[in-house]
Amino acid sequence: MPKVAYVLPDGAVHEVDVPSGQSVMDGSVRNNLPGIIAECGGSCSCATCHVYVDEASRAQFDEPSDDERELLEFADGARPASRLACQLILSASCAAVRVTVAVSDD
Repeated sequence: MPKVAYVLPDGAVHEVDVPSGQSVMDGSVRNNLPGIIAECGGSCSCATCHVYVDEASRAQFDEPSDDERELLEFADGARPASRLACQLILSASCAAVRVTVAVSDD
């Protein structure tokens, strides 16, 4: 089972086992971790699950879709490592994944 390390807005790190086939967002929401709000429930129609994927973890995921890129274009604090956690689907071949939860300017 893939292990995801979530670096939360307060700097705390929580490691969670997330079943293959679920998203990085699912792992956060199911474990009540703060910072990933997931207003749209994972349908790639908001950016409330914005995270920064560590460089070592990026190759484990598909490239972002056009819809995801468009949402990230307007996300607070967007940078090259930005992804929507709902679009980061874990597979059985995923090694450890590390993401930093983006902090909204709101």
